[in-house]
Amino acid sequence: MSKGINPIAKIKAVDGRRRPAILIRSSPWKAGTAETPWHDVFDLDNGHVRYYGDHRADHTVPVGSTDGNAVLLATATHHQGATPEQRALAVPLLIFAAVTRNKTPKGYVQFCGMAVIESAEQIDQETEGHPFRNYRYDLAVLDLKEEGGRVDWSWIETRGNRDLSTAKTLAHAPQSWRRWVEHGHAVLPEVRFRAVQPEEDESAGPHAADGHEPLGLFPTPRQPRASTSRSPGRTESSEELTPSALMHRLRKLKVHQGNGRRSRHKPLSLLWGISRIAAGKPRLAHWGEFRDEVGGLMVEFGHPESSVSPEYPFWHLHTSRLWDVRGITAEQAAKTQAVTFDRLAPEAGMTEQAAVLLDDPFIRSQAVAVLRETYLADVDQRALMERLGLAGYESASGIGAPDGVEEREEATDPAQRRDFTGSRIVRDIRLVRKVKSLHADRCQACGLQLATRFGTYSQGAHIRGLGHPHDGPDELPNLLVLCPNHHVQFDALAIYIDTYGIVRLTADGSSIGELRRHPAHHISEAHLRYHRALCGRDTVGTEPQDVAPRA
Repeated sequence: MSKGINPIAKIKAVDGRRRPAILIRSSPWKAGTAETPWHDVFDLDNGHVRYYGDHRADHTVPVGSTDGNAVLLATATHHQGATPEQRALAVPLLIFAAVTRNKTPKGYVQFCGMAVIESAEQIDQETEGHPFRNYRYDLAVLDLKEEGGRVDWSWIETRGNRDLSTAKTLAHAPQSWRRWVEHGHAVLPEVRFRAVQPEEDESAGPHAADGHEPLGLFPTPRQPRASTSRSPGRTESSEELTPSALMHRLRKLKVHQGNGRRSRHKPLSLLWGISRIAAGKPRLAHWGEFRDEVGGLMVEFGHPESSVSPEYPFWHLHTSRLWDVRGITAEQAAKTQAVTFDRLAPEAGMTEQAAVLLDDPFIRSQAVAVLRETYLADVDQRALMERLGLAGYESASGIGAPDGVEEREEATDPAQRRDFTGSRIVRDIRLVRKVKSLHADRCQACGLQLATRFGTYSQGAHIRGLGHPHDGPDELPNLLVLCPNHHVQFDALAIYIDTYGIVRLTADGSSIGELRRHPAHHISEAHLRYHRALCGRDTVGTEPQDVAPRA
C-alpha cells in the first residue's frame, strides 16, 4: 500500500475480468501539502468515510484519468448498479489508516473496514493558491459483526481465482456485502457499521455490534463514568448511562399532548435540572424549591392554555430514567397531588449518572440543544436561557464575548456612552489578521471576497465562542474566516459544518457548500463538533476528535 489507492490486478475469470479488491490507505503525515492537498474525513462511528482522489494541481492529464481516480470511477459504476447482477461485479474497498507504532510514524496501518461507494462527485480544490479539479468519494463502511469485525482474506483470494465465477465467490463474502449486492443502497441503513447501534428501547446504549471495540481510526475514548458508590435510588438504572442513551431518552420523552401540541412541562423541568448541574448545585432539590421555580417557568414559557401543575413532571419524569425521586413511594404519589408532596416533602432531580454526564460542558450543550429544538423551538430562546441561568447556550459566541458596543432600544443623537468598570475578554488580533490573510478575506462558507473602497473585508469568527459558557480558546484552530452574513448565521446557530466539512443550514440540513480550507490553517474538529452540538446536529457516543486527513 505505497499509494493512497491500491488496486489489486484484474484476473480473467470464467465469466469475465474481475478485480479482487481495492485497498484504500489514508495518512495524516503530509495532508494539506502540495503533494497531498486533500483532507479525508473518517466518521467510522457512523460508517462514513469521505475520501479524495489523487488528482493534483501539477497534473496535466484529465481529472478522471489519474491512476487512482480512474480505478475508483470504474468501480463506482458497478457500485451504483441497479440490479444484483451489476452489483455483484463491484470491487470491495478495504479501508486502512496509517498509524504510529513505537513512535514510528511510517510503515504501519490499521484496518478500518470494508466499504462501498455511495457517490462520486467532481469538485474544485485549491493548494497554495492554485485551483485544480479532483473527485470526492463518499463511502459507506459495512457492518462486519457476523465476522467478528474482520474480513476473511480467503474471500479476496476466491475473487482472484480464475476458475470461480463471480456468483460463487459471493458465498465467501461477509454477510453485509451479500445483502448489499442483493438489495443495493436501499439496505445501507441496515448494513452500515455503527459504533452506536440504534436502540430498541430506552435503556440501550452505544456498543460495538459484536461486543468488541468499535472499528476506528482513533482509539476509543473513555466515557465519563458515575461514581462506583452509587446510592440505590429508586429510579436509577443499574445499566451505565452513556451520552447516546442520554440524548435518546431526551428526544423520546413521554409528554402529554393537547390541542395538537406537546406539553412543555417535562422539557422545562429537565432544563431546570440541567441548569442546577451547570451552576454546581446539588442535583436533587426539595419539592418546595421545584414547585416555586419550575412553576414559574410553566407560567412564563408553558402553553397559555396549560395548567400550572409542577407536581406532574416532579413525579412522572422518573419514567424517562433520567430523573430521580426520593422520599415518596409510588403508592403515595398515585394521585400526584401537590398537597401530598407538601406534606411528605420529597426531593427530585437528575439521576446520578445523568448528572455526571451533564457535568461535561460538551454533553451539556448537546442536551440543552436537544430539549430546545425538540420541544421548545417556538419560545423566546434568549429569555428562556437567561431565566434558567443558561445564558449563552442560544448562540455560538456566548455571553461576555467582546463586541465593544452596547445595544439600546431607542436611538438618540448623538450616541450615548456609558462608563464601564469590569473585565473583558482580550482577543489576539494578530491571529485574526493572520487567518484573514491566509484566506485573502474570502469567506470559508461561500467564497465571497467582500470589496471595500480600499481593499477587501472579512470577519474572524471563533468556532467555540470565547464567552461563557463556551469559554473557547483564542487560537488559530478555533477560527474561521466568514463574510458578515455567514458570521451572523454561524453565531446564531443557523448554519453548522458537518463531519464531512459541508456547510449546512440547521433548519433543514440543506448544503450551502463545502468549507474552504488552507494547508496552513488547521481547523479543530473538536471545536466544530462543539458548535454542532449547540446546533443540535451532532452524533453522540464519542468524544470530539480532530479531522483525519490523508496522504
